Amino acid sequence: MPTVSVIYFSGSGHTTKLAEAVQKGAAAVAGVKTNLIAISGDDIVKGRYQNDAVFAQLDASDAIIFGSPTYMGGPAGQFKTFADATAGKWFGSAWRDKIASGFTVSNSPSGDKFSTLQYFFTLAMQHGMIWVGLGEMPLQPNGINHVGSFSGVMALAGHEPTEVAPNAGDKQTGEILGARVADFVLKLKK
Repeated sequence: MPTVSVIYFSGSGHTTKLAEAVQKGAAAVAGVKTNLIAISGDDIVKGRYQNDAVFAQLDASDAIIFGSPTYMGGPAGQFKTFADATAGKWFGSAWRDKIASGFTVSNSPSGDKFSTLQYFFTLAMQHGMIWVGLGEMPLQPNGINHVGSFSGVMALAGHEPTEVAPNAGDKQTGEILGARVADFVLKLKK
């Protein structure tokens, strides 16, 4: 069965909520299996991410959706340690032709979230992956893509509780991205 994996780091729980929405959207597509994988600080040993079980799940996936909060204009350091540890996958072209996409959360409407999505895109391109963007028009009345991103999902969350932010529109945007990626996986598997 085609598999979509969502791998993410969350510092305060807001990115977890968005990751769950992305996974929910992918899981809603019939015939697709999903994995929701949190990057744990416990897997970072002497500054290097190490988790063979996670890498085995990602190697067996048809799509990988990357997620991280945007901290200081880029992905969280914990995500970056994971990304750096993918160099072995790069050497063996293990992720070549897999579908890729991404999502991020930060406090302000811009918050330099685009830099984080560009980082994910560059990571995917280095691995020879195929990037799938959001494909939704911005500023819809129901709050879908209210931040106006085309390359992936950008959501807003500050210091609000995770029950409040990301808001319903941001979560729905995440679900749309997850479903879009899953649909592409099924099309490629035909």
